[in-house]
Amino acid sequence: MNNKELTLSKKLLASYKERLEKEILKRSIKLKIPSKICKEIIDNNNEINQLKKAIYDLENLSTKN
Repeated sequence: MNNKELTLSKKLLASYKERLEKEILKRSIKLKIPSKICKEIIDNNNEINQLKKAIYDLENLSTKN
């Protein structure tokens, strides 16, 4: 992968991660879930954690190139 592809991949993953977090927050507000619990839900969300790892891996890959 070249740097342009890595940058695009990072941006797409980060954008998707943000959308997921916002959706969880939006639904939590709608369901009147306390913000502390909402934060825990986001922190423990498997898909968000996988996205964070993928973004981290791409950042490390781009620094090596």
